[in-house]
Amino acid sequence: MDNVRFNPRFADVAPYDAKYLPADCLLSANESPYNLPDDIRYEIRKRLKRLDYNRYPDPLANELRDLIAEANGLERENVVVGNGGDELLFNTALAFGGPGRKFLNCPPTFSVYAANAELTGTEVVNVPRLANFRIDEMGVLTRVAEGDIDFIIVTSPNNPTGQLVSDDFIRHLLESTDALVMVDEAYGEFARTTCRPLLERHKNLVILRTFSKAFSCAGVRLGYLLGDAAVINEYLKVRQPYSVDAVSQLIGCTVYQNRQMFSPNIQGIIEERDRLMEGLKEIEGVQAFPSDANFILVRVAGASEVWEKLYERGVLVRDFSHAPMLEDCLRLSVGTPKENNALLKGLRKVLKERNRAQQA
Repeated sequence: MDNVRFNPRFADVAPYDAKYLPADCLLSANESPYNLPDDIRYEIRKRLKRLDYNRYPDPLANELRDLIAEANGLERENVVVGNGGDELLFNTALAFGGPGRKFLNCPPTFSVYAANAELTGTEVVNVPRLANFRIDEMGVLTRVAEGDIDFIIVTSPNNPTGQLVSDDFIRHLLESTDALVMVDEAYGEFARTTCRPLLERHKNLVILRTFSKAFSCAGVRLGYLLGDAAVINEYLKVRQPYSVDAVSQLIGCTVYQNRQMFSPNIQGIIEERDRLMEGLKEIEGVQAFPSDANFILVRVAGASEVWEKLYERGVLVRDFSHAPMLEDCLRLSVGTPKENNALLKGLRKVLKERNRAQQA
């Protein structure tokens, strides 16, 4: 046979493209610009010498679960670890979505949420954000009051727009619905806040966190969820066995045991974010939106052309200008001081050259 029986459900699905390209300044993926501290890398190398590569890993990464649980005042049963936050997001759609079920989305936000719903046959109900990219709180509460929403994902700070969601809104949302409410705190360390205290009273809350951002482990692929034991058990039903390999578990335990060592870099990124924001405000033609994360969303006319010109100068940022509600927008990850200087310098030059060309 020279044919394949493809699933017609996926005929119009485009593969997710993270748009990875080589560059001198990688400011497109919201990674930490800093590698793991030398002391942690040394400890990882020592531990790897004792690793039994020929044995399957702990299927549930229980040592790491215990570390995370203890740090958050919880039990092992309140934690599940995944192959990056992405696996846990997909498992959310598997466990709580599906044909005949509904997911409430607040675009513009992380596009993977809606993509996972589509892949699992879940209906997506969109409540668009306001013009300033804040959540339409009344719109969300009014929609969930209809009683047919099965799960909701609220990102705080939101990607790609950068804003936190208020605890008061999350509390009202949890009290207004029996739907699962996931709060994605992938960038929470840069906002110095968490909705963790709400777990005590709300069984329908799960909190997603990751090692990829503040803990410099984007290449390792580790994420975790905090939630009620009964809810976590639903995730255990759908997760792939051995999805977190032995090397990742070892690295995760080492990093988490030494997580206080990341505080200086986290604080440095926060300070650089504020400095970058001030620099962007001084560039004519650039509108920078407030951010509590490790990136800043900007709006600039002809964003795709600006992206291209920046890339020619070795600076890679993320072009969102073709996404709904994000016309003429670029997302700029916060890098090292040197990288941020190169970004600001490049952006100023690109816009000055364009202005001169338009005036000629």
